[in-house]
Amino acid sequence: MGINKKYDGYKAYQYLEKEKDYKEFGLAEGKEEWKYEVPLSKAEEERVKEIAEKSIVISLHDHPVLWTEDMSEVFDYNREGRHFAAYEALSRSCLDAVFDNLMDGCCTIHSKGGWKWNDVLHDLGMRLCDLAHQDFVIRCEKVDDISKAHNEGKIALVPVLEGSAMIENEVDRIDILYGFGARMMGLVYSESNGLGSGLKEKRDGGLTYFGNDAVERMNKVGMAIDVSHCGETTSMDAIEASKEPIFITHAGARTLWDIKRLKTDEVMQACAEKGGVIGIEAAPHTTITKKHPKHGIESVMDHFEYVKGLVGIDHVSFGPDTLYADHIALHHAFAAHLSIKQAFTTHEEVPYVKGMENPTEASWNILRWLTKYGYSDDEIEKVIGGNTLRVLRKVWAK
Repeated sequence: MGINKKYDGYKAYQYLEKEKDYKEFGLAEGKEEWKYEVPLSKAEEERVKEIAEKSIVISLHDHPVLWTEDMSEVFDYNREGRHFAAYEALSRSCLDAVFDNLMDGCCTIHSKGGWKWNDVLHDLGMRLCDLAHQDFVIRCEKVDDISKAHNEGKIALVPVLEGSAMIENEVDRIDILYGFGARMMGLVYSESNGLGSGLKEKRDGGLTYFGNDAVERMNKVGMAIDVSHCGETTSMDAIEASKEPIFITHAGARTLWDIKRLKTDEVMQACAEKGGVIGIEAAPHTTITKKHPKHGIESVMDHFEYVKGLVGIDHVSFGPDTLYADHIALHHAFAAHLSIKQAFTTHEEVPYVKGMENPTEASWNILRWLTKYGYSDDEIEKVIGGNTLRVLRKVWAK
């Protein structure tokens, strides 16, 4: 069903009263002039529609919410603890499932530092409460929910936590988060925590004793593991410690662009050898290359083709790490929280990432690019969703 979305016009939190129950902010998807489609012939356009209709399309990592048009208001917006899911924009995508990483490193509802237990539960609870009041985006708990969403013209939303700092030294909190709906969690964000070292750190101490316990518990409860923001040694330790395949949901090849945010060949090969999947990301100023130093879909796909050649087409997918807003302005506002200074460098800042600016645009343009450059239907089905489904069937609880 893929492209025939059954969206009925619901807007986030419309069951509440503006200004009485919550503060209203001006929200925006982004600027009209930023829109871009990979150019295709008429025959290619038809093929794209056919593939989108029959294939399951999954984003391994995104933030599918609307942010403030005026980024000076973003801190107040976050403190409200109520982010607005972009239902209408998602209905224009070809996505059947999206791994929603919630407020990420911007989770600053009750604390300037964020990543607190109460913040995470607040964020997660608000989002799931809103989901419960509509029926276009469904809460995804099992693999069958993704197939159901595809068949019914809906989108399955997978709640994800991008880091584990909030579990502190309480391994049982993994079970609690699973009970609240989380089906994937990053072991470490950019700063180290009780589980291991993040990519922001100068020294990587590897997975800790507690980190090993956490990996074991995540395997037992059926929560997928992500090491996208882990340091090199911590990533390798986690891959080895896990009995199940793991994900690198949003990264790229450090060989093509030498920044700490991207992964070395050794880590990606180890992930693939364990049966895992690497999602190629498109967050501003990450997956650029010497061939395409101005960040856009061509540089993103440079990383895709490199990783595909390195680990094989069965172990690569896409985790664009996009949102509906001015992503560059958001990075500027939250530079400290998102480790922009430490983790990202580029010789040319772009105002937007051409062709990959939000989940809707990214979902279509990835499919358009793969079609344009001659990938077979089978190859496309694998990288836009099939590879992820294979691992989820092994990792998630049946």
